[in-house]
Parts: sequence; C-alpha cells; structure tokens
Amino acid sequence: MSEAAYCLRCGTGLAERDVGGVLRRACPDAACGYVFWDNPIPVVAGLVERDGLVVLARNHAWPEKMFGLVTGFLERDETPEGAVAREVKEELALEARAVSLIGLYPFQRKNELILAFHVVAEGEIVLNEELAEFRLIPPEKLRPWDFGTGLAIRDWLARRT
Repeated sequence: MSEAAYCLRCGTGLAERDVGGVLRRACPDAACGYVFWDNPIPVVAGLVERDGLVVLARNHAWPEKMFGLVTGFLERDETPEGAVAREVKEELALEARAVSLIGLYPFQRKNELILAFHVVAEGEIVLNEELAEFRLIPPEKLRPWDFGTGLAIRDWLARRT
C-alpha cells in the first residue's frame, strides 16, 4: 500500500478504512469522501529496433551488466504511441518511424502497468543524462527475462517466428 498521508482535497490526514471490501487510505471526513485508490501508473516501454538490431540501454542507477528497454511515464494528454516515441527521442535521440503495440504487462513491484511497443527508429544514438550506455543486439540473440519488459521481449520474439 502507498505511503499517501494527506487528503488531496482537504488536507486532512488519511486513515485506513474498508472501501468496497478493500483496505484503502481515505479521508476520515465523511463530507469530503476522498479515497486514495493507489491505481497502477501507466508506463510506456519501447523495444527499439534500429537497422534490424534491438537497442538495450542501461540506466546510470542500474548494475553494470543490467540493460533494458527504453521506458517512461505516460503524460497527460499524450497517446501511448506518442509517449513511447517521445521517450525514444528523449533518451536515445532516435526518430520513431513505426510504432506498434506488443502488449500490456503488470509490474506489481512498482505498481505500474507497462504498455509495451515495438518501435522502428532511425538516426544516430545519443544517450541522454539518464542512460550510461547502450547495446545493439541482433533479435536472435535477445534473451527475455521473466518480469516487466522482459515479457514484452518474449512476446515480440514469439511473433517473429
């Protein structure tokens, strides 16, 4: 459960209470009625393909040999396709030429819902300040992991055969 402490409407301290059979943080003021639902946050992920190779990137905060897909938060008034194209541009300086949905994947550990896309992109890779390095991997050498964006890689690879 999230650490939300105060009501976003009236500022009263939130308290745990039963809401529809689920223990949730909610405003104790009955006139306010605010409930902190703690719904999953939508995150976009791009399996970026450039010149037939898949781009995997390493965030500065990750261990040296840990690489993953480009990810970012879906912003207000943004389509998921637009969000993943923006993230690819911001993080890798690549232009998205084609974007297609791979699938949706729950990532409970971070309370996120991953909307994963295959992004065909072009240009020269220039990493932004979040990323430490990247690798270009032939699709046949990709090895998916068993959680989060690794599931999208698994599904994308299965569709290619």
